[in-house]
Amino acid sequence: MKLNLRQIEVFRAIMISGSISGASKLLYVSQPAVSRLIAYTEQRLGLQLFERIKGRLHPTPEAHRLFEEVSTLYQNVQRVNEVAENLAKNRGGQLRVSCSPNISQYVMPQAIAQFTREHPEVRVVLHTHIPHVMTQALITQQIELGVTYMPTPHPSLSMQPLYENRIVAVLPQDHPLATREEISSRDLANEPFIGYSNDIPFGHLVQQIFGSEENQPVPRIEVQQAQVACALVQAGAGVALVDELTIRGPSWSNVVAIPVAPMVHAPVHAFRLQHQPMSRLAQEFVQVLKALQ
Repeated sequence: MKLNLRQIEVFRAIMISGSISGASKLLYVSQPAVSRLIAYTEQRLGLQLFERIKGRLHPTPEAHRLFEEVSTLYQNVQRVNEVAENLAKNRGGQLRVSCSPNISQYVMPQAIAQFTREHPEVRVVLHTHIPHVMTQALITQQIELGVTYMPTPHPSLSMQPLYENRIVAVLPQDHPLATREEISSRDLANEPFIGYSNDIPFGHLVQQIFGSEENQPVPRIEVQQAQVACALVQAGAGVALVDELTIRGPSWSNVVAIPVAPMVHAPVHAFRLQHQPMSRLAQEFVQVLKALQ
């Protein structure tokens, strides 16, 4: 390499200051050190960069041409420093996250609203995925962070707990069981039950609550999402089990939510690639999510 960064720095300092003495002051080094390095640089290049005329240093045309490239280099270095500073202070950038449909109704909008108030220059891209689709999005790095209930995460994913997310029974406000403090699965055995598909994690959890196969209710209606179950209860179509994050969502009128006993949870975690460090933006967003408990 004919030119190293120190040689470029000294050359630029002479061009800016117009003299050896000026360059030495800019770089906080002695004048002889500047003179020796620029002489060595000319030797390495096989090119005269300066002429001394009547005691003053004058750049050659070749030096002016070289200075154009050096100026461009320093502008790029300055841009790198600006980007680094923005990253350090979380100014600008983009955060790509995903959540399950139930979390998209209340928790995620609240978190994003607070986060964007604190970081107005950051662009947030939100996807809504069911767990197995979210897993693929994380592994293929389409998203950086996923927030959901996922009982058996992929071995390539790391998870961080966010909410315990207790299971509750949702009933019409005028239902005979609506005044209970707690409800067991036995209490719902003969009720018109709104259940879930077997191919989603929450559906498996609901099955576990009812226990043995003979105790499983036959759903009058089967849905994919807990918020749809809430809407059906609101419409008077039956009763359902949902998680408490869902019931925190849109204002559900004429329904009540009663904790299930014994206590059951659908814990919500933040997921990321196991060996991929989180960005500072993602770390701060997780803290915002945690604060919403």
